[in-house]
Amino acid sequence: MNNNEAEEKGSEAMPQVRTNDERIKQLANSCVQNDNIDKELYSKYNVNIGLRDLNGRGVLTGLTDISEIRQNKIVDGKPVPTDGKLFYRGVNIEDIIAGCHRDKRLGFEEVTYLLLFGKLPNKEELDGFMELLSDSRVLPKHFVRDVILKASGKDMMTALAKAVLTLASYDNDVMNLEIDNVLRQCLKLISLFPLLTVYSYQAYNHYSNGESLFIHNPERCEHTAEILLSTLREDRQFTALEAEVLDMALMLHAEHGGGNNSTFTTCVVTSSGTDTYSAIAAALCSLKGPKHGGANKRVMGMMNEIKYQVKDWTDDDEIAAYLNRILSKDAFDRSGLIYGIGHAVYSISDPRARVFKGFVEMLAEEKGMTDEYGLYSRIERLAPLVIAEHRKMYKGVSANVDFYSGFVYKMLGLPEELYTPIFAVARIAGWSAHRIEELLNVKKIIRPAYMSVCQEKDYVNLSDR
Repeated sequence: MNNNEAEEKGSEAMPQVRTNDERIKQLANSCVQNDNIDKELYSKYNVNIGLRDLNGRGVLTGLTDISEIRQNKIVDGKPVPTDGKLFYRGVNIEDIIAGCHRDKRLGFEEVTYLLLFGKLPNKEELDGFMELLSDSRVLPKHFVRDVILKASGKDMMTALAKAVLTLASYDNDVMNLEIDNVLRQCLKLISLFPLLTVYSYQAYNHYSNGESLFIHNPERCEHTAEILLSTLREDRQFTALEAEVLDMALMLHAEHGGGNNSTFTTCVVTSSGTDTYSAIAAALCSLKGPKHGGANKRVMGMMNEIKYQVKDWTDDDEIAAYLNRILSKDAFDRSGLIYGIGHAVYSISDPRARVFKGFVEMLAEEKGMTDEYGLYSRIERLAPLVIAEHRKMYKGVSANVDFYSGFVYKMLGLPEELYTPIFAVARIAGWSAHRIEELLNVKKIIRPAYMSVCQEKDYVNLSDR
């Protein structure tokens, strides 16, 4: 063999050098090839994908006394869709909000008390609860400097989850599952979530955007909505209407039944016997998903494109034509979805969107944004009609609370990075109530069944593969 032949043989024998990115891409292709389950098998074995049946109803997996979502009425023994209603511990949320508005007071803390303890507080109980939250609203020494300001990033939900898990390191009784201890931990997190959220954003805004860094301390017994606005704004100023509308958003997002993804996550993780910080961090990671807590950001992205593409915001035909393009996957993100329209449970109306809308209109007037509000209203009216023409539906569709919440946050001057974290500031009240309910009533780990469709294969020695 001559030298050229030897070089050629050697080069053929040498393995092809790949970068790690190429190796990962090749391995990912193996995942795609080998993890592909025949979709017909789901129907064959009556698998309730997403824990929902073929009619869209959730599979019953638990009982709760914390809240109720009511979307049907019984007529002649059969459920008939009706305007949606939402009850916290048996009390209609619309009545709670109407009462707070009538008395000109903020109500998120009252709702939190109701969800946790099962009754509406009197004035003395509510004042005491506000003091308890204020006393709990103290971060460990140097926590802002050592945890929040270090390794800041754009993803506020990740920052919030990191902060929650780090707080566990400062708790000397972290694994104690006695209810008084769990309640202490929950109240600590409920009280701190507004600060953790805003401070994480201030760190990001400073280090990534070059803006001035300011960390405001909250005033004693401030309401959660006031804390969010006063610590976020450099001058700490806000109007009474701004605080009322943000407070209402918090009340409407505080709880939504045990079956929503993040609350169910709280119950699943709680059932394993783990600590409060881990359960709440898991719920945060669930809420972070765009199919759950990030929905209002999708609405805002869609609306920004509609505002640019639709020249006449008062022309129903032009708006409907563009909505048709979205459904035909010819516009926006090509998903075929009109974000903020439709809900897994509600059909005729989402009570949260219904009660929110009037206050959104008042805020739009205060901010000089009535034209944009008018566009939202027209899309809310036209989208269900357009969807009905395109698709066969087992139930109607209507605007959900996410349709308006992003618009509200925009009018309040809240940065988009905080839209989902503010959802968490509200929903931790419901998560905490469900964690305590789970610990008190269910002593069994949640473990649903998965059916294997794997084919048995013979083992092959490494040298023979």
